[in-house]
Amino acid sequence: MKLWLKYLIGAALGLAAALILPLDSLQGAAALSFITDIIVRIGRYTLLPLLFFSGIMAVVRMREDGLIARASIWTFGTIALSSLLLTALGFISIVIVRLPRIPITTERAAELSTLNLKEFCRMIFPNSAFESLTQGSFLLPAFFFAVIIGIGCCMEHSNIKPVLSLADALSELFYNVTVIFTELFSAGIVFVMCSWAIQFRDVLKSGVFTPLIIMLAIDFVILVGVIYPLVVVSVCRNGKPLKVLRASIAPFLVAFLSGDTNLALPVETRLGKEMLGIRQRVNGFAFPLFSIFARGGTALVSIISFVVIWRSYSTLNIEFFDMLAISMTAFLLSFVMGSLPVGGTFVTLTILCSIFGRGMETGYLLLKPAAVIIGSFSALFDAATVMFGSYIVANNTRTIERHRA
Repeated sequence: MKLWLKYLIGAALGLAAALILPLDSLQGAAALSFITDIIVRIGRYTLLPLLFFSGIMAVVRMREDGLIARASIWTFGTIALSSLLLTALGFISIVIVRLPRIPITTERAAELSTLNLKEFCRMIFPNSAFESLTQGSFLLPAFFFAVIIGIGCCMEHSNIKPVLSLADALSELFYNVTVIFTELFSAGIVFVMCSWAIQFRDVLKSGVFTPLIIMLAIDFVILVGVIYPLVVVSVCRNGKPLKVLRASIAPFLVAFLSGDTNLALPVETRLGKEMLGIRQRVNGFAFPLFSIFARGGTALVSIISFVVIWRSYSTLNIEFFDMLAISMTAFLLSFVMGSLPVGGTFVTLTILCSIFGRGMETGYLLLKPAAVIIGSFSALFDAATVMFGSYIVANNTRTIERHRA
């Protein structure tokens, strides 16, 4: 059975369980939360070693084929343009459509996670390179370490050949282990879906956030049904957007139900290779970079959410240049959200409120009940960018194997 079909069946069973089983009690909710947390940990279990050894071999093989410069230009160019595109989509959506106001809450602000740029830089360059392999959430330090080792292995020296053979074997080994874990996750997604459905049901009860959810859903359909397919057809020779969409079903489910960009990466890496035919030299390079930096979905959702907050507090329209400044701030913040695979959208929203709030610095509390759903949509948009963006890079570096899935 195809992986995406297993994930769909698992999600359907989880939805049915949320509707039928009595999980509203404290004991039931605690048990479900514990099981879901264990399953998410299982999903991430092999990500770091797979990313590390695949990154080494990707750099070595691209160096052998003379693809490093071309792949880097296409990867970072696509990341920047996709983030700008998603920012523009969020800007246009909220300017055209005026969503209903959200009732003002009297809840007090609690301590939230914030973005510390100094700490962000320290995390990229820890005291020891081996410390980068212990940071399970922030993938950039481990990937950077892998790139450095890959560059070192490109030097002509006979003593390095055993290291390359070992790295290649470990890359293949952890890919096979990842295949096993992604298969196991098709059963675990039942619990992830059940937990998400219960939270989603609670958000929908009041009906306050329904218009916002509908807008985000429509934007996603426009993105993956119109914008990204047109981009693929325009910039890719023999581009097949429907094939990318079919390969993206499982990553979309994982990203949306978990709101975790890291959890979706092993599934994206596997299906990028098996269904899209993306070779390892780009698979181990483009997918991690897109997952870390291509967070345009965070910018899109943050822009829409902030304007909803603004209009809930004030009847005054946002000036065009203020709106432009808000959008550009969200766009720039999206590139440093790689250290927050979960919850990056809400952190961005708190920063926007603190900078542009003008008396509503704690306005983000209006959307706190819907924080999980907002994070789900952000991860969903970002998963679409990872799949379509990596396909574009592979197609334009001619590193796609033409074969049946």
